[in-house]
Amino acid sequence: MIIEMLYPELSNLYGDSANIKYLQESHPETKIIETHLGDKPFFIDGKVDLVYRGTLTEHGQQLFIENAEPYVGGFKTAIERGQHFLVTGNAVELFGNYIIDKSGEKIDCLELFDFHVERDIVAKRFNSLYVGTYADLKVVGFKSQFSQGFYDSEIPALFDTTRGPGFNPDIKQEGIHYNNFMGTYLLGPLLILNPDFTKALAAELGIGGFTPAYYDIAREAYAFRLNQYTDASTGFYY
Repeated sequence: MIIEMLYPELSNLYGDSANIKYLQESHPETKIIETHLGDKPFFIDGKVDLVYRGTLTEHGQQLFIENAEPYVGGFKTAIERGQHFLVTGNAVELFGNYIIDKSGEKIDCLELFDFHVERDIVAKRFNSLYVGTYADLKVVGFKSQFSQGFYDSEIPALFDTTRGPGFNPDIKQEGIHYNNFMGTYLLGPLLILNPDFTKALAAELGIGGFTPAYYDIAREAYAFRLNQYTDASTGFYY
């Protein structure tokens, strides 16, 4: 398995990069390609199984846009041909049309999917737990953001929300699942928290005989967390 990490020097929040370390530990034959700021993404001309990008600072978002924008045609072609992407946290915002801040600042994004983002960076950060479904799997996770996503046309969602906010608090749909592009506001070690989702992802990548590292312990922790998060007495916002 070959995984490309886009601009890993911007990955310093919430432990998102642990998702790739977990895949590598689960499948030691995995090769990691790091595309740094100023580099042409490898997947544009080369073959990779998965492209990954995790949460960034707001300044990191700007740097991502500046570096990725010259290759937006290559991104679009890759997505249409079925290239696998996993994009977590506020990185998903960069694949939409624009981010509009409450201050009036507008940030144009890559315009690969028809949605926009509304952000209030001076407000209290919006934090929540999350439970949703992916096919027949329950998925748990965390959110921490200043912004919310709004679909401007019909886009297939990655998760259907059971508890917590969707792409914004008024809807149940969460994220984007188009062809093999997966994007979600869920952040941090999503794959470690959800070992069965990780198995499903590996199967979609064509990795046979894949078992997540520390599967029994990870599955036990997942079951405990799912039971806690689905308990009506558990507070969801903090």
